[in-house]
Amino acid sequence: MLRRSFLWSAAGALAAGGQNGSPELLKPKALRAGDTVALIAPSTYVSSPDALLLAQRTIEYLGLKWKMGRNVGKRDGYLGGTIEERVADLHAAFTDPEVKAVLCTRGGYGAAMLLDRIDFGLIRSHVKIFAGYSDITALHLGIHQKAGIVTFHGPIVLSEFTEYTLEHFRRALFDPHPLGVLKNPAEERPFRPKHPLRTLKGGRSTGALIGGNLTLISTTMGTPWEIQTDGKLLFLEDVDEQPYSMDRMLTQLRLAGKFRNIQGLVLGQCQDCAPREFKPAFESTLSLGEVYDNILGDLKVPVLAGLTIGHTDDQLTLPLGVRATLDAGAGTLTVEEEALDSRE
Repeated sequence: MLRRSFLWSAAGALAAGGQNGSPELLKPKALRAGDTVALIAPSTYVSSPDALLLAQRTIEYLGLKWKMGRNVGKRDGYLGGTIEERVADLHAAFTDPEVKAVLCTRGGYGAAMLLDRIDFGLIRSHVKIFAGYSDITALHLGIHQKAGIVTFHGPIVLSEFTEYTLEHFRRALFDPHPLGVLKNPAEERPFRPKHPLRTLKGGRSTGALIGGNLTLISTTMGTPWEIQTDGKLLFLEDVDEQPYSMDRMLTQLRLAGKFRNIQGLVLGQCQDCAPREFKPAFESTLSLGEVYDNILGDLKVPVLAGLTIGHTDDQLTLPLGVRATLDAGAGTLTVEEEALDSRE
């Protein structure tokens, strides 16, 4: 039976400086070869034995040992188990002394269901690497804002893991030094780039990184886990959304004042975010670039579109909460603060 501990939550709030304060940021330890990591499925199910074997093989290739969450492999409709089962695996992964990192096997849908059942005080008292993206954005928002821990927006275990993705994932989770300059992979055909960049507004700016999947950021608005963007470098990514849908979500953030006090904005490469050729939503439509220009063109801060964040095989791993500088004209994001605790 799940325990929702008021005492743990109160302790976490006190460490944060009160219910309305921002927690003092805690950083997890870097991974080392031979460490054990927990694999969980907090969103959509992963019931295929072949997929589970691929997840295990991925972890072993990284030189790590794996522990599968007790409920991984279960299927409750489109979910990886009941809310209680998925929360139990999350709590167990953080409290297990053998486990050094908690990695999500996949995204999909369902992570936001867990937010009001998670004991964030318990998580804050067991600081570990937590990584994933897409639907996992809901958990990043909760853990980062309520537990005050640096988390990592990066591949799920079943991601493609190109050499580019693997290199940046290793650096982010194994190397305690600041990540430094992050940029898209070199293009084989620069005049037909695979990962095109566009500077909507030039300039340089510095702030703590925050962000994730636009849909999840939008659907958690008005909840206790709503994203806090003041003074931050905001990044957003999504996949398979028509321009009008992206327009709707960006307009919501604009009306909510989420762009008002940001230091800069990075838009990830939005794969398949074009008007539908079959059963389009509207007879006449805008391109995604036009949507960006219409909504974000008047921002007074640097804005860069097309960095390899989120739903792309070539994917960066970004630590949430650490200081970074966006150079929109150069197409780079430089992480200047270490995201991992290097102390013995």
